[in-house]
Amino acid sequence: MAKNNDFREFEFLRQLTETPGIPGREERIRELILAETKGLWDETRVDAMGNLICLKRATRKSRGGQPKKVMLACHMDEIGFYVRFIDENGFLRLQNAGGFDTRNLFARNVLVQGKEDVVGVLNPAGKPIHLSTPEERNKIPEIKDFYVDLFMPKKQVEKLVEVGDPVTLVQQTRMIGDCISGKCMDNRVAVWVGINALRQVYGHDLITGEAKARGRGAVGSPYDIYFVASVQEEVGLRGATTAAYSVEPDVGIAIDTTLACDTPGVGKDEAVTEIGKGVAIKVMDSASISHRGLFEEFVALAKKKRIAHQREILPRGGTDAGAVQRARAGTKAITLSIPTRYVHTATESLNRKDAKAGVDLLAAWLAG
Repeated sequence: MAKNNDFREFEFLRQLTETPGIPGREERIRELILAETKGLWDETRVDAMGNLICLKRATRKSRGGQPKKVMLACHMDEIGFYVRFIDENGFLRLQNAGGFDTRNLFARNVLVQGKEDVVGVLNPAGKPIHLSTPEERNKIPEIKDFYVDLFMPKKQVEKLVEVGDPVTLVQQTRMIGDCISGKCMDNRVAVWVGINALRQVYGHDLITGEAKARGRGAVGSPYDIYFVASVQEEVGLRGATTAAYSVEPDVGIAIDTTLACDTPGVGKDEAVTEIGKGVAIKVMDSASISHRGLFEEFVALAKKKRIAHQREILPRGGTDAGAVQRARAGTKAITLSIPTRYVHTATESLNRKDAKAGVDLLAAWLAG
């Protein structure tokens, strides 16, 4: 069992999950990725939407001469809010950017990213339990009912915060048993998986990111690999759409989380995946059906390499694969998922062995 302070391999994931970046305001995540991966890429650029597109050119000859282009779609945005109104008492009203279950939003700390970062308290309007009726207590509030309390008068609030400023939940990322728990594992874990798979292929240390002596452990890849930290996935797969048009990949691999409803109150037939059972190879979700040939390749490779894996069918929700496969004349696409409990809450939790299985399977495929 993992020790609670055993974070060496996951320190970058901790930084990713504790750094804010809602749809349309992913700049802090982009800067963190570039700083962490300095020296790994042959080219980097940021497109008009804010997608970070990093190219690692093929280092081995491919069959047919010209290397195929592989796009790794790892969205870096998290669900969050924008300030939409400041009332006469200085309370902030919010517009959500992404899907929340409001039952999970009571009594949360939030980070308001205004002229400076300010911590506030998020609660729904209404009476406390001591004063409310049973009917009032049973009402499930809507997003419009929530407000942020900064405990300042309006004039002071307006010196720090404006309409349009982003707001994110505050949560420390920590090891709990064999799992890592925190906010926005969806989808910062994909960034971690994609980067570490490339490090593994190209002989970089998985903790420091530095190239090992004389390329020790490097096998290289026959593909031109485009690592895309995409934006605005949580509001409609928007960044991956434009990035795929730009890259024109031959193969698209989305990396994302998926539901692990292996918890009390959910039948086994509805669990989707189970944590600790390995990386999930997606059959379909509501945005895409994986390319059959790619699906069979990944399953066969996982079996050959003895990498723990499971098959995934997600009845609702989708990934960037849905955007990539529709780009231009169409692209072969698939999703590799990391099973995650409590998705779209501040306690998203995944098994570290599943995350490592995702790295191992992706690296094995990229090695060709």
